[in-house]
Order: sequence, then structure tokens, then C-alpha cells
Amino acid sequence: MTEEQVILVNQQDEPIGLMNKLEAHEKAVLHRAFSVFVLNKNNEIMLQQRAHHKYHSPLLWTNTCCSHQRNGETNIEAGTRRLFEEMGFKTELKELFHFIYKAPFDNGLTEHELDHVMIGYYNEEPIINKEEVESWKWMKIEDVKTDMLQNPNIYTVWFKIIFDEFYHYLEEHKI
Repeated sequence: MTEEQVILVNQQDEPIGLMNKLEAHEKAVLHRAFSVFVLNKNNEIMLQQRAHHKYHSPLLWTNTCCSHQRNGETNIEAGTRRLFEEMGFKTELKELFHFIYKAPFDNGLTEHELDHVMIGYYNEEPIINKEEVESWKWMKIEDVKTDMLQNPNIYTVWFKIIFDEFYHYLEEHKI
């Protein structure tokens, strides 16, 4: 099986090439990514706990799902695909905004991503893929914000950054 590739981009999100995912994270090269936040009717976010055998950030809590677009795939297509692969359901997604962030991991790898943040709504239980996801839970947005301050070490590095952007977006746009 060939290693997954990421789409290298410039700061305007224009593709400039492809690179193996691991190499892009080793070299901290800017690449396209996405983050999906699924909310329910109670305005709670579906969080996932990463599987215990993941090569980085195992057992840490993060947003509903996130990954990288494949070459030729739209942001919505990528988010829909990965949401189904990890959480076992499909729902309509809407792209909210994008931004660039850089976040080093403890293992020497670095996320340097132009991240497309999407939102969707769902009220059922997911059917999690145990290869990707250890556990899941619904959590009120305000409770996530508070818990992140009290227990920062149980959340992924990127989720802390992305959640802050997402939270401010919700405040400004009253979604």
C-alpha cells in the first residue's frame, strides 16, 4: 500500500505539489487539511478520542474528525469521506472558514496546515472505526472551552488551536 499524500499549498491555498504525509509532517511543509465539527440539536460538539495505537497524539480528545484532502477531491468531499471512515455516518457539511496554523508534536513531527473548517449537524450515535477512534462523546461548547483550560493535556495540539478559531467564528456569526 502506498503512503497517503498531502497537497502542498502556498498561503493562498493554491496547490504547488504533492508529498508523502509523513515527510510533510517531518519537514513542517504547508499543506491542505480539513477539520469537521459535528453539532447536535443541543449545541453539543461530537468529540472523538484518537485510537490508542495512533503514531501521534494517541488517546487525546479532538474534534469530530480531521484529515487531509486527496488530490482532486473538494474540501466537502474529503470531509464527508473521512467523517464516514472514522465515525460511520454521513451528514451535510458546510465550509465555514480556513486559516493557517503550525503545531509541533512531542515526537518531532509538525502540523503546518492550511485548514478548512467545516460544520455539520447530527443527532444519532456514531458507529466508530476502532482503527481510528478509541471513544467519542457529546460535549457542550462552553464545557469544551472550560475543560481545555483545566485539562489541556487531554486534547490534541491542533484541536486547541482550531477550537479557538471555531469558537470565535461562532461568536461572530451566531450559527
